[in-house]
Amino acid sequence: MGAAASASSVVTTALHGDVLVVTIDNPPVNALGAAVRQGLLAAMQQAQADAAVAAVLLVGAGKAFIAGADIREFGKPPVPPALPEVCRAIEGSDKPVVAVLHGAALGGGLEVALSAHYRLALPAATVGLPEVNLGLLPGSGGTQRAPRLMGVQAATSLMLSGQHLKAQAALQAGLVDKLVEGADAQAEGLAYVRELLTAKAPVRRTRDLAIAEPQAALAWLEEQKAETAKKARGLFSPLKIIECVQAAVQLPFDEGLARERALFIECLDSPQRAGLIHAFFAEREVAKVPEAQAAQPRPVASVAVIGGGTMGAGIAVAALDAGLPVTMIERDAESIARGRANVEKVYNGLVAKGRMTEAAKAAVMARYTGSTNYADIAQVDLVIEAVFEDIEVKKAVFRELDRVCKPGAVLATNTSYLDIDAIAAVTSRPQDVIGLHFFSPANIMKLLEIVVPAKVGADVVATAFELAKKLKKVPVRAGVCDGFIGNRILAVYKQAADYIMEDGASPYEIDEAVRGFGFAMGPFQVTDLAGGDIGWATRKRRAATRDPKARYVEVADRICERGWFGQKTGRGFYLYPEGARVGQPDPEVLAIVDAERAKKGITPRSFSADDIMRRYMAAMVNEGAKVVAEGIALRPLDVDVTFVAGYGFPRHRGGPMKWADMTGLDKVLADIQAFAKEDPLFWKPAPLLEQLVAEGRNFDSLNKAA
Repeated sequence: MGAAASASSVVTTALHGDVLVVTIDNPPVNALGAAVRQGLLAAMQQAQADAAVAAVLLVGAGKAFIAGADIREFGKPPVPPALPEVCRAIEGSDKPVVAVLHGAALGGGLEVALSAHYRLALPAATVGLPEVNLGLLPGSGGTQRAPRLMGVQAATSLMLSGQHLKAQAALQAGLVDKLVEGADAQAEGLAYVRELLTAKAPVRRTRDLAIAEPQAALAWLEEQKAETAKKARGLFSPLKIIECVQAAVQLPFDEGLARERALFIECLDSPQRAGLIHAFFAEREVAKVPEAQAAQPRPVASVAVIGGGTMGAGIAVAALDAGLPVTMIERDAESIARGRANVEKVYNGLVAKGRMTEAAKAAVMARYTGSTNYADIAQVDLVIEAVFEDIEVKKAVFRELDRVCKPGAVLATNTSYLDIDAIAAVTSRPQDVIGLHFFSPANIMKLLEIVVPAKVGADVVATAFELAKKLKKVPVRAGVCDGFIGNRILAVYKQAADYIMEDGASPYEIDEAVRGFGFAMGPFQVTDLAGGDIGWATRKRRAATRDPKARYVEVADRICERGWFGQKTGRGFYLYPEGARVGQPDPEVLAIVDAERAKKGITPRSFSADDIMRRYMAAMVNEGAKVVAEGIALRPLDVDVTFVAGYGFPRHRGGPMKWADMTGLDKVLADIQAFAKEDPLFWKPAPLLEQLVAEGRNFDSLNKAA
């Protein structure tokens, strides 16, 4: 919405008999910008003043009721009226106000609806209070009204999860009063208002409802507090949401509202809000790539997956979940049976949890075919290779695909590191070859690196982004290099963690510091989860090209030489007794670390959690700056999204490049320069970082320029 939009152009009123229809028309989703708030307030004042008006109907034009606040206003000086004032005017009306919900009624949009006296929903309506995802809480009465309508537990869970409810669930929860079939929101709304007027239905204010079983509710909220403090790992707004609901139970309504507002402003001022909003916008921005804007995607109505291991099965499930038919190619009947079992295992899990019926599973599996014959995929639109991470094995697959696949089929590789230009070069159609790097488990992890080799057609890149949308993935465009964006940067900060370990911190102290920063797991826990043998194979592959002057830490190699590969062998950096998922520190690993230090004559020194994280993050940001400068990532935000969506980077910090901006690039550079005195080769500052600091700019300035 342009700043020039006037209240009269985005909110219109029309008298239908004695019903004032108030229409919000602020495309694309009727966001609650200043002009909408002004228009709604004026409409309520008009209704109050006009004796001909018996009732008010609030309706959204286009595809939504109101999809939420205009988040582009966040961080800017507020323009009156504030939304709580608008909600107060709606609820305070002495003429019945009805909100008719179709499409999205989210955040501030649902708060407007909760202020109305009655709520009608159409079948496609979705409601929710997702503010927690932006580091906020519902700040216009949502925390006070929702518990009165749907009960404390259901309302708190809705706000803490940030999830949406479909119309039927919203009806059952008590958030809406009635569900009607039909597509015309205004016509359905008018019919409902007439019904209410005929029945002489009273004005029914949510604020006047009592909260059910207040003592039990308070006891449950205390439990939730402890639970949330554990789960939310340092997040600010979830605990504030619980405080607001406690206020709804304990205080008179107006005092509860005042408490909500005060805590909302605390959230607004939190750096977490800036990080979360950056992550929100960045995830939308990453899909804007030159190729997708320059070309039309090719149609994809069928998919083949080559390889039925963990990765291949996960990719197959992601495609099946998107409604696509999938053919899986394996080498022999035994491997085919194993591949099918890997796919079925996911759906059996859903059936066991009651999230899927046997019939629904059968319907999905009916779209799945296993085969040992490449000829069976001659007509598919897109093939994803997910075989063993060996370039010769992959080249052999692509020669075969080149031979059998129809002209125009997209040929994708799921490699994590390997040179896709070299893979494309063995085919007669390099314009059709692209990298689709899924993250494990591929049916769950959100990130999809779309790796763009030199000769690929723009329409193939556009197809990959369209497929990502279909698979509900977050796509990031990456250039070809060893490890692309994510794994290339990971290799560097993992190296930094190894150096910190060899210089004096234990792997367990490092993992603890990284978790304290907000990651779900530390680097040594991740190694154990992924399997130490994978990194070992990569290190052996790179040994020939490693700079002989570069420092190399051999602790992980010593551990792998003992056959300790992490969780799958019951032992790695940690001990996993009897199949435990959470590891215990291992004194023998500490002895290996000590021996390696002694061999190199290193006197161990102590590191605080802050010392560890400064090095860990400096390495991540420095390599991120090189990746951007080389064009491997289009913009710093692409690096941010890669790490938030695929590597467990704490979302509330926005991503490594946003974190660096918020910390101050000059501070990050000063740290790198200080560390370079110990190891000038590893800690060589990225020229882009030096340039930005010299010019007084930050990474975000490059997001805007791109």
